[in-house]
This record gives sequence, C-alpha cells and structure tokens, in this order.
Amino acid sequence: MKSAAVGLRVIVSCLVVASCMAQTAQTVPAEWKQVEDTMGRAGQMQPGDVLKFSMPRSDLKVTLGGVTIKPGLALGSWAAFKRAGSEAMVMGDLVLIESEVNPVISKLQEGGISEAALHNHLIGESPRVMYLHIASHGEAAKMARAIHDALALTKTPAASPAPTTPPASDLDQKQIEQTLGRTGKASGSVLGFSIPRGEKITDSGMEVPPSMGVATGINFQPLGKNRAAITGDFVMIAKEVNPVIKVLRENGITITALHSIC
Repeated sequence: MKSAAVGLRVIVSCLVVASCMAQTAQTVPAEWKQVEDTMGRAGQMQPGDVLKFSMPRSDLKVTLGGVTIKPGLALGSWAAFKRAGSEAMVMGDLVLIESEVNPVISKLQEGGISEAALHNHLIGESPRVMYLHIASHGEAAKMARAIHDALALTKTPAASPAPTTPPASDLDQKQIEQTLGRTGKASGSVLGFSIPRGEKITDSGMEVPPSMGVATGINFQPLGKNRAAITGDFVMIAKEVNPVIKVLRENGITITALHSIC
C-alpha cells in the first residue's frame, strides 16, 4: 500500500532535560565510493541500506526569540541515497537563505533533480531561512554531482571532523527518553529523536525507509536552567493531521508549517 506522508513542523521552548551519547559509524560499501567522491564528503550508512550525507549550515548565525539556533536543531541540510536496481533514489532537505533559493533550484534542475517542496520550518527567525525538499530518481553519481554543484552556490561548509568531546549539556537525557518512550542520539549538544512510522511508505513502487526523511524527528537544544528550544517534524497521513495539530496547540506548541515531503 502506498502511504502519502505529510510533514508538520513545530517549535517550542519548554522545561525539559541530556548528556550526550556517542554514535557508531557503519562502514560505507565500496559501491558508494563514487557518490562520496562526487559529493566531496563522507556519508554515513543508515538502516535500510541508505547512504546519508549531513551538511549542517554552521556558517549561518540564525536567532529566534533571543535564542541562537544550532545547526543540529534546525539548520541541517542532508541528502540520502538508496539503490533501486541500476539506478538510485535520492531524497533530501537543503537549508537555504532567501538569496540562495532560486540559483540552487536552477542548478538542481539542470542536473535533473526534482524538487518536492519549498517552505519555512521556523517562524520569526533572523535571517530568514527556507528549506528545499528534493526527491528524485536516476543515476546516483549524476544526482550527487547536481547536489554538489547546487551546494557550491551556497556557503554550506565543507565537511569537518566531528568534535571528539561533546559539548556540556544540562538536559536530563534519561528523563526525556522515558517521557517519549524512545532512545535519543546527541549531535553536539542537541539531543535528537527519530521515530519511524509503523507502516511501509513507498514512492513510485519503491519502499522509502524512515532514514530517508519519512520518520518523525524531534530535537532538543539546551538553553540552560533545565530549559530547551525544541523543533519537530511530524510525519503523518492525512487523517492524522488535524487531531495532532489540536493536541499540540492545546499544549502550547507552535505550528510553523504544514506540507508534503515527497
């Protein structure tokens, strides 16, 4: 059964509480070397035989309500590849400032990459940030070249080694995990959760694993004194949208966008 996914973005500041947890990288198969070389950075293998590239916009200094947004909270570009016979599927989300949007779209179009959505994830941030969703099928290295060349039109930093010592955090990771009933992972000082849907999601007859952007994601950035800024992206089918919005709003959570993702 094909399921249509809808994304709902939220952001809120509230009382929460996370020490950091290390992540173990999987070995990337040799078949992906050309894609990594073309992208100009290393990817990480994800469940479902997906190769994912993370491209945080650490060059941007974005603030919202007096909070400086960390890349791991809401400024992380990414692209994920999965083999489909002799070709591949790519899905991703590119974080762009307004002046970058149309040059990047044009370059992606030149390279045969389809765009699925362009929208905000935040409200009231400065400078204004947009998020460009891509979803395409084709030859993996060719699609990687198009994404690489599009990113070259932005100030997205080249890959840099991850810090060996995670930044200190006063969030109580165990308490958050117990409340959500899920295990989180830390990226720097930001604690993130990825929550897959129970049913299979397909696109053009191909299964789309949760690691390709169809899992609900929730991030916590510590603000000190046991407080955090939180962003989330809820992946839902149509009948779930308004009931979920109702519960979130009843609990004081701000809705920032409603859109399709593929």
